[in-house]
Amino acid sequence: MPAPIDFWFDFSSPYGYVAAERIDEVAARHGRSVNWRPILLGPIFKAVGTAPLATLPIKGEYAKRDFARMARHHKVPFRLPERFPVGTQAAARAFYLIADADPARARDFAKRTYRAYFAEGRDIADPAVVMELVAASGADAAAIAGPLKADAVKERVRAEVDAAMKAGVFGSPYFVVDGEPFWGVDRLPLLDEWLRAGGW
Repeated sequence: MPAPIDFWFDFSSPYGYVAAERIDEVAARHGRSVNWRPILLGPIFKAVGTAPLATLPIKGEYAKRDFARMARHHKVPFRLPERFPVGTQAAARAFYLIADADPARARDFAKRTYRAYFAEGRDIADPAVVMELVAASGADAAAIAGPLKADAVKERVRAEVDAAMKAGVFGSPYFVVDGEPFWGVDRLPLLDEWLRAGGW
């Protein structure tokens, strides 16, 4: 079996949202699976010496226009949330708690969380909203509520951020296939062609 594609993303990333709606179909065309790996961009931005794209002077206004344009291009519903960006610790923790028992359900949770934020404008920084999305995905929200605040899952997310930085991740979405990195949803066609051709 060919190796899976690592898909690193932050739930507060509009480009990550669009990628989440497309990466599985790209992978399936080439007989690949996808390792969904939510991370927190805050520590990565600090290490790189940058900030969220939308907060940067001049560039931020272009980015906001491009978020919506990219979503329209991929036919993905989108509206920039009133609170943007937001912390996504609770969502990332919930994902891993679900994924330990059921990776497919965790992927469903991830897509629901992205849509809740970027299509419905819900505040995914609110743990109560996250727990509603956990329940909507079919996971046992009552069983996750306690562990969501535990040190173990906090450390798990920190470890994923560390692993991402070791893998060279500096933004969202970021894909790694057979050791080859691709940054950005606009690189999906290139990733698709790379897989088709076997690299070059």
